Parts: sequence; C-alpha cells; structure tokens
Amino acid sequence: MVTIENINLNNILLADDGSPNMRPAIQFLADLPHFAEHKITSLRVFTPIEGSEYSRIELEAEKTKNLLVSRHLQFKSELIQGYPSETIMNYGHEHNPDLIVMGSKSAGKFGGFLGNVATNILHSGRWPVLIAREPYTGLKRVLLVTDGSDASQYTCKYLGSFPLPQDSHIDIMHVVTPVRITYPIEPAGLTLPTLSVEEEASLNQANLLHGQEFLEKAHTQLGNRENINKVLKLGDPLEQILSFISSENIDLLVCGSRGSGNLTGWLMGSLSRDLVRQAGCSVLVVRTPGQN
Repeated sequence: MVTIENINLNNILLADDGSPNMRPAIQFLADLPHFAEHKITSLRVFTPIEGSEYSRIELEAEKTKNLLVSRHLQFKSELIQGYPSETIMNYGHEHNPDLIVMGSKSAGKFGGFLGNVATNILHSGRWPVLIAREPYTGLKRVLLVTDGSDASQYTCKYLGSFPLPQDSHIDIMHVVTPVRITYPIEPAGLTLPTLSVEEEASLNQANLLHGQEFLEKAHTQLGNRENINKVLKLGDPLEQILSFISSENIDLLVCGSRGSGNLTGWLMGSLSRDLVRQAGCSVLVVRTPGQN
C-alpha cells in the first residue's frame, strides 16, 4: 500500500523548448495562485548544433522570465547544452521537482501528438508531469479520474494540495466497466451465456456501489475544496472519460500513475496512452512516490 505523506509544490520545473507550444504551459503557471515559497525553474536545453543561436535562446528565456516574474513568482532560468530528454531527466534526478510542466505538440481537441521529449519524461520519469495544451482558456473545469487504487488515492491528495484558482470546479469521475452476460468463443465467433440477466444486473449494481464508495473517499481526500461534483458512469472507461471531457469542456484531466507510465486499475497499458494522447485538454499525470 502507498503511504500518503505531506505533499507540497515548492519546486516546479518548467521544461521550456522555446516553441509556440510552450505558451499554454507558461500561461498555466502564470494563472495559478502560487504560495510565496513556490519556486519555478525554467530549464531550456539547447543541442550542440544550436550553440551558435545561444543569444536567441537567451532572449526567448528572458521573455518567459518577464511574464512569470510579473506575477510575483520566484523564478530562475537555467540554460544547459545537451539533449532534451536526457538533460531533463538528469536535472530532475538532481533537483527532485514536485512537478514538471511541459508543452504539447498537439493542437486543439483530440490533437494527438505529445512529442518525443514529453512522452519520454511522462513514461520514464518519476515525477508528476503536467502537459499543457492549446487551446488554453484558463482552469475553470478540472476532471479527476479515480479507480480506488492506492495511486488514485495519492493523486487525490496531490490535487488537494495543488494551487488551483479559487473558482475552479472539480469533477471526480469513476467508470464501472459493465459485467457481460456472454463471452465470445474463438475462432467461431459464437457467444455463450455465463450469467443470468439477474446475476448481471446484481453484479453491475454492486460494482456501482463500490464506485460510489471510491468517489466518496476521493472527495474526502481532496480536502476542504469547494465546487466538487461526483460523476459515476457505467461503460467503457476510455469512451466515457473522453466523452465527458468533450461535452463538459474540461480544461485539465488529472489521473494517477504507478511507474513505467502505466496507470493503475482500469487505467493501464494502451488505455493510459490513449487517454493522455486523445484527451485534447491539458493533462496532469501524478506519479506515486517510490514507484519506478
């Protein structure tokens, strides 16, 4: 079981590649109601072949600094020559950030591509990672998905400590995968009943009750936040989550991770990758401590 300890966001790393894709990430940080002790480090990695463009890179980094300092944030810039994924990982291991903020190459709803660097950090790092996407219009709606696992509980605690704007609305969502009466027989493609209609309904109802318990526990672990709504769905998790994001104009999706990029419970394997890739909105993936 994961031990949930005190969580802080004193050390935030902005992995800035200098591209227009960073605009939502920088604006995201500028909009947060940071505490006085929060420190933001902007890390800009330039490759050896970009060495001759150091002056331009330095000027771009200065623009980021000016925006964040104008919001009265503690800020410093680091310009390091190297290769982005390797350098960010090494910097993370040395400085142990509480959050890494990055941009995404996807544009608009269901854009798709994260980019190699963001993908590597998201799946190989040991830190919470926030992927900020266009179109960024603020943080009015936040969706937290939970499956009741230890990682989900830690994610709730983390989000409870996250400095969201006061008027942000949080939806906590759990999706129950329905029990089926039949199962397919391969390769004939036939199906045989394994449950009665009554047994199927009873199991689905029991799972929905468990889901409601997960939501209540998640609500408690978020702390004293206001504007929280609990959402319980029955169906395919990926379809239900993506549909809710689209229909409710979610600005930020929050989910838990347990190492090697695999989200826990029904948030595992290809589903986790599809969810992060297809969400369209910004995504915060919270890595559980001690899991690699």
